[in-house]
Amino acid sequence: MKDKIELKKYYSTKEFLENYIYEGNNLGVECTEEGTTFRLWSPQAECVSLNLYQTGDGGNAYEQILMKKEEKGVWSWESKEELHGVYYDYLITRDDEEVRSADPYAKACGVNGLRSMAVNLKKTNPKGWEKDQAPEEGPERIVYELHVKEFSWDKAGGFPEEYRGKYKAFTCRHTTLNEDGIHPTGLDYLKELGVTHIQIMPMYDYGSVNEAGEDTEFNWGYDPVNYNVPEGSYATDARHGEVRIREMKEMIQAIHEAGFGVIMDVVYNHTYSLDSWFQRTVPWYFYRVFPDGTASDGSACGNDVASEREMCAKYILKSVLYWTEEYHIDGFRFDLMGLLDVDLMNRIRSELDQRYGKGRKIIYGEPWAADKTAVEGGRKLATKENVGLLDENIGAFCDSTRDGIKGSALRAKEAGFINGAEEKEDEILASVAAWCTNPYHAEGFENVKAPSQIVTYVSAHDNHTLWDKLKETVVEEKECMRLNKMAAAVYMTCQGTLFFLSGEEFARTKDGQDNTFKAPITLNRLDWEKAWENKELVHYYQGLIALRKQLSGLCDKSKDSYKRITDMWKEKDVVGFTVLNDKKARWSQVKIIYNARKSNYKVKFLNDGWEILSDADDSWCWEKGICADRQIEAAPQSVLILGRK
Repeated sequence: MKDKIELKKYYSTKEFLENYIYEGNNLGVECTEEGTTFRLWSPQAECVSLNLYQTGDGGNAYEQILMKKEEKGVWSWESKEELHGVYYDYLITRDDEEVRSADPYAKACGVNGLRSMAVNLKKTNPKGWEKDQAPEEGPERIVYELHVKEFSWDKAGGFPEEYRGKYKAFTCRHTTLNEDGIHPTGLDYLKELGVTHIQIMPMYDYGSVNEAGEDTEFNWGYDPVNYNVPEGSYATDARHGEVRIREMKEMIQAIHEAGFGVIMDVVYNHTYSLDSWFQRTVPWYFYRVFPDGTASDGSACGNDVASEREMCAKYILKSVLYWTEEYHIDGFRFDLMGLLDVDLMNRIRSELDQRYGKGRKIIYGEPWAADKTAVEGGRKLATKENVGLLDENIGAFCDSTRDGIKGSALRAKEAGFINGAEEKEDEILASVAAWCTNPYHAEGFENVKAPSQIVTYVSAHDNHTLWDKLKETVVEEKECMRLNKMAAAVYMTCQGTLFFLSGEEFARTKDGQDNTFKAPITLNRLDWEKAWENKELVHYYQGLIALRKQLSGLCDKSKDSYKRITDMWKEKDVVGFTVLNDKKARWSQVKIIYNARKSNYKVKFLNDGWEILSDADDSWCWEKGICADRQIEAAPQSVLILGRK
């Protein structure tokens, strides 16, 4: 067989591009009552045999079928039978060597994804699925990141034991703390909190957890095996491929019925290993390689997917469309989006807009990579330096805002604006208007078109939780709690889409560990008792979220929204600005002061007609109509919000 450099060159030749780029949309298996068709793209194959099995693991094939070679490198076989529930893989002969592979285009699989499964998807739909849809959009999107297993593992959450850590836990409404019937957990808790969208960490089939192993096995799941199949360890039965599909749909249906949108965390930038179904069916086509033959590793996971190659780009695009169409997914968070090319990201955005309406499906991602990548053809990558090349409705996590507020995510002891760092005022003011207005630009975000391109946050699953980060820079617990409130109040009064890690609102801790991707579930689980121990902090987040939804000047995602931010000013450790809301808004103007000092700050230039909307202790002041004194002061290490009709 040709080596990787020869193959890389061959895939770029006119011969290959003219003869082997398949234009059809039907790769994989189509299974209906009328029959079943198998199609595999494997251009260099000399022979492909389809092997059929009764189970997803163990036992020999009960039938082996020689597939027919079609045009454009596609192999196919058609049966008049509905082969729903039949497992299969392929035996590929290439250069007189045989390679066994599951189907990279599979929509179902057996335990641990080693065999694919034919599935009539209609038979996996829960009752009422045809009517399932996301709730109507409100004035703002507020995204809450969680992990399927972390969400319901804690016994105190009150979830049925057999559903803890599973998709089915989301279908259990009205769960309460230790089943006390008083303190809500689960989706009811999130409803009270006020978030609008739930971003679920990887729930496609991934390789780092043994689906036939113990339920205590844990991983975040950023190691894809079967991109178009739900993860089996979250199902009540991983051995029957249809179960995980049905139960994921039930989860999504329950989340929609509870009033939330569902955002899927997707990892198209690398695979679990180089020994993937991609590699076994079309060697080195789907991966990047440096000119010296070294496999590209900009992901720091051993490989980079070659999104710039047409069949790879089509694969990713069709996968995204499949999740929206079949599973009713409302948006996507792209892991290491900076490894994917700008053309592909804009293509995905365009296709979603054509099907569902402009900007209706949410797209955002990490605009960075772990290292250099061997992208071909001079393609531009979707990094923060190239945000201006992306569609205005493709968002990017803003690490400048994150680190400016509370300090570097990579250097634990390094502080930010709220916890003692000096000369951070310009960064904070730039964050307010989502980096869209001069003179407050940050290096790397000069080309932001609108706040729709910025995801504003201070914590995500990566790195320390907000609480643990603050504990690295602050000793006293009371000050840490005060700074947690301040951090939340700062990013929730910046333009952009708001995002936070599950449990940030109740001072979630992972005992100081900053990368818990394979730490025990006992460390990673959401501690539901802590949500009620720190109910004052939760209540503060509730008030901020409710207030944010009424501040149209901050919710505005348009390219001219920066004009709603006026009177920006700064002093040492203090910044302030005014927000202009819609004329019909409850408050036409809102003044916001960030005081990072450890002493009070006297508010200047305050005339009549202002009321306190939020202060250091109470984010619900706006419900009480508290008039603001002309001599009002912002408390130490806090955010003061004032409004005027």
